[in-house]
Amino acid sequence: MRSAQPEPWQSSGDETMRAEPIRFTLLARDGRARAGFLDTPHGRIPTPCFAPVGTQGAVKTVPAWDLEALGAKLILANTYHLYLRPGDERIARLGGLHRFMGWDGPILTDSGGFQIFSLQGLREVDDDGVTFRSHLDGSLHRFTPEKAIRIQENLGADLIMCLDECPPPLDYDYNVRALERTHRWAERCRAAHTRPDQALFGIVQGGVFEDLRTRSARFLIGLDFPGYAIGGLSVGEPKALTYRVLELMDALLPEEKPRYLMGVGTLLDFVEAVARGVDLFDCVMPTRVARHGTAITRTGRLNLRNALYAEDPRPIDETCGCPTCGRFSRAYLRHLFNVGEPLAMYLTTLHNLYTMFRFMEDMRQAILEGRFAEFRAAVLEAHAALAPEEADR
Repeated sequence: MRSAQPEPWQSSGDETMRAEPIRFTLLARDGRARAGFLDTPHGRIPTPCFAPVGTQGAVKTVPAWDLEALGAKLILANTYHLYLRPGDERIARLGGLHRFMGWDGPILTDSGGFQIFSLQGLREVDDDGVTFRSHLDGSLHRFTPEKAIRIQENLGADLIMCLDECPPPLDYDYNVRALERTHRWAERCRAAHTRPDQALFGIVQGGVFEDLRTRSARFLIGLDFPGYAIGGLSVGEPKALTYRVLELMDALLPEEKPRYLMGVGTLLDFVEAVARGVDLFDCVMPTRVARHGTAITRTGRLNLRNALYAEDPRPIDETCGCPTCGRFSRAYLRHLFNVGEPLAMYLTTLHNLYTMFRFMEDMRQAILEGRFAEFRAAVLEAHAALAPEEADR
């Protein structure tokens, strides 16, 4: 049960969070591509926007001041992991997630649903919620829609998500059952949500099935959420089906509200999703591959561990303005990876994030200037020419 004491965001004094409404403003459309602003209590997010993932309250290897310098506008943090460690109530006592992370910009938290439903053999779902065992120590826990909202209110992110069930995208019967739960849970999340300085997004599910996606979008629109997430895509289904679902969502979701495609993070997917009306993205991919020696450029990927770069004096990308490319060679980075120097992961992560942020800025500018079609065509042409191991897919 909730305590009778004031909630953390209701404290008096300078620590009270600003209770501002979330406002989405569309500035331009070019075809179905959109450019705008999403105003939050912790700042303005220019859209389209990519959010790096700070699963444990940190974007791996990169401190907040570097994220600011690189141009990050939004960070995602993970409800499931922060609930387990250090605990959402502890974070609330310490002033909320923004203060805890040392990040004063906008934050988005997922509901934890995707992580829980990934725990094959460690969770049981029923109509009221989901019971699961921690991947850390096997301890037993339970999430209900109300608890997922309470955790996210304790964390204090600007954009928060309803608890949903993320089923296999190609299993129709499973998707029918999961959709009913997702919709009931969305109603309960809407009723449980109390913080006026957070925007709660409904999550459209339904796999790759157009009738289920249509049903889900219409149901959630009826609940009048301030924004809508598109879940359950890019989890192994063919790209053609992904794009077909996005086209359907573009036709159904309200034009005046932001659209967030969950878990997507390649340059090719960015441009194809934006062409279908998407505004927000997140993904672990750019930081994850960086830690394994892969650098992302607009003309393909580089495996920096490759002997090909042992005496290569060039930066990762001669057109890049990131701190890594401004000072260090491919040969040096290969050396760092080969000797197990942690600096290698940091420098490559800086580069990959910078590449993502600049790509989004350039795509946004192309929309504002009415030349998105040319921008998209150039990206598709560059990717079509790549070998499979070089492609950013």
